[in-house]
Amino acid sequence: MSLTSLSILLLSSASPSALADEPKPAATPVIEAAEEAEAQDSNTIVVTARRRAENVQDVPVAISVVDSATLEARGTYNITGLTQLQPTLQFYSQNPRNTFINIRGIGAPFGLTNDGFEQGVGIYIDDVFYNRIASATLDFVDVEQIVTLRGPQGTLYGKNTTAGAINITTRAPSFEFEGRGEISVGNLNFKQGKASISGPLSDTLAARLSVTTTHRRGTLWNTYSKSWIQSQDSVGIRGSVLWKPSEDLSITFAGDWNLQDPICCAFTYGGYGPTQRAANRQYPALIAAFPGYAPPSANPYDRVTDVDAQLSARNEIGGASIKAVWDVSEGNRLTSITAWRFWDWTPANDRDYTGLQVYTKVNNPTEQSQYSQEFRFNHEGNGFDFVVGAFAFQQKIRTSGIQETGRDASRWLLNPTSALSNNPAVLNNLVAINDIRLDNTSLALYGKLNLKVGERFTVSPGIRINYDKKDGLYNSVVTGTASDGTRREVSPVPGAPYHSDPWIAAQRGIQASQFFEPEFSAWNLSYDLNLRYELTDDINAY
Repeated sequence: MSLTSLSILLLSSASPSALADEPKPAATPVIEAAEEAEAQDSNTIVVTARRRAENVQDVPVAISVVDSATLEARGTYNITGLTQLQPTLQFYSQNPRNTFINIRGIGAPFGLTNDGFEQGVGIYIDDVFYNRIASATLDFVDVEQIVTLRGPQGTLYGKNTTAGAINITTRAPSFEFEGRGEISVGNLNFKQGKASISGPLSDTLAARLSVTTTHRRGTLWNTYSKSWIQSQDSVGIRGSVLWKPSEDLSITFAGDWNLQDPICCAFTYGGYGPTQRAANRQYPALIAAFPGYAPPSANPYDRVTDVDAQLSARNEIGGASIKAVWDVSEGNRLTSITAWRFWDWTPANDRDYTGLQVYTKVNNPTEQSQYSQEFRFNHEGNGFDFVVGAFAFQQKIRTSGIQETGRDASRWLLNPTSALSNNPAVLNNLVAINDIRLDNTSLALYGKLNLKVGERFTVSPGIRINYDKKDGLYNSVVTGTASDGTRREVSPVPGAPYHSDPWIAAQRGIQASQFFEPEFSAWNLSYDLNLRYELTDDINAY
C-alpha cells in the first residue's frame, strides 16, 4: 500500500533558535523524517530498557531501538509494521483477538487464542503491561521510542516475559506549548489523520492530548454480499497530565480509549493440499458433494471470497494509569505505576470461510479487565547499581460465546458413508452456548545488580520470585434436533435422555456439552547472570 503524508509541526513559547529552525515545505515530510532518523543514528541513543537511562551501546542485551522519526518515515502506525523494522520479531494475526507476537520464534504458537495461555512476549506502553496482544493492537500516536529486547526479561520487568519485551514510550506532556498534525492518504482509499497538542496548565501542571483516526477500504471482494471486506476503521484518543510539584517528584495521570471496527475477517482460496483423511473427506470431494457450488476463484491474487455470514471484528480498548517518580536522594529513585485497563471484543465470524452454510455463527465476544501495581526502586552508585521491584497483577476474562451450524453442515462434517450426511436437518441448527471465565493473579519480586569489577568488566546477576494462580470455568451447553423433531441437549453422559438417538449421537460426534473448572497455582524461582566486558569504547562482549 502506497502512502503520501502531510505533516505539520507547531511550536510556541520556544527559544528563538527553535523558532528559527522552521520546518521545510510539507511536500517532503517523508524525506525530512528519513534524514532526521539517519542523523540520529550517528548520535547517542538513550534508552531506559534496563530501568535507567543509558547509551544503547552499553546495554548488554540483544536490543533494537526505533525512534519516532523512523516510524514516521516508514509509515509504521501499529505493531504489525514493527516486523519490518525489528529483527527476529514475527507477527501473526487472523483477527485482533487471535494475534501473536514471537521473538526468535518463541512466544506463542500460531492458532486460535487460548485464554489460559499467556504470551511469552510482553508489551509495555509507558511502563504499563498489556497482558493480551489483542489489547495492544491500537494505532500509534505520539510515540517517542520503541525498544525491543530479546530474551527473558523477568528480572527487570514486572510481568514475566520469557521470550522478550516490547517497550513503547509516548511523548510526555510539555511545559512549552507545542502541536503537531499529520494527514496520510494512499491507495485502497486509505486515509489517516493524527494530531496532538501539549502545553502548560500552570507552573506545575502540563497536559497533552492526542487523537488518531484511520480508514481504509477492504482488500477482499465478497461476491456474496457484493462489498469489500478486510477493511480498517479505527479511532483513538489519548490524554495525559503531568504534575510536578517539585524538582524531585513528578506524577503523570494518563488515559486512553481506542475503537477498531473493521468488516473482517476472511480468507481467499489458496490451493489444495492433501491430508491423511480418507479421499471422500478431502476438500475436492467435500466441494463435489454440493453440485453447482465452487469457490469464486482458485487464484488467490483475484482477492475474492464468498463468505455468507455476518463479519465483524469490533475491538474496544482503553484504560487509565498513574505513574509517580520520586527522586528520594542523589542516585536513588522510587517509581510507582498503578494501572487499570479493559478490552472488549465483539466478533462475527464465518469459520467455514465458504459460501456454504456449514457454520453460520462462531462468535466469542470477550470482556477483559486488568489491574496492575508495580513499585520499583533504583540505586546508582560508584561501581554498582541495582533495581528491585514488586509487581501485582489481576485479570478477569469473561466470554459468552455461540457456535451454530447450518443446513450444509451434515454433508460437510459427517462421514459421507453415513445416510445421515444426506439429511440437512441432522446438523442444521446445532447450537453451543459457551460460558468461559478466567481469573488470573500474578505476584512477583525481582531484582538486578550491576557490579563493576575493574574498569571494563561488569557482573550482573538477577533474581525473580513469582507466584501465579489461575481459576477457570468452561461451560458449554449444546442443543440439537432429535430424530422426533424435538430440541434436546447433546449430552456426553451415557444414559442421558436421547443419548442413543441416532441424530443426537451424530451431533455428539461434532460437539457435545462440556463442563470443567481448571485450576492452577505455582511458585517459581528464576535467576540469570550476565557478564559484560568492554573490549574497546565502541565494542562490548557479553
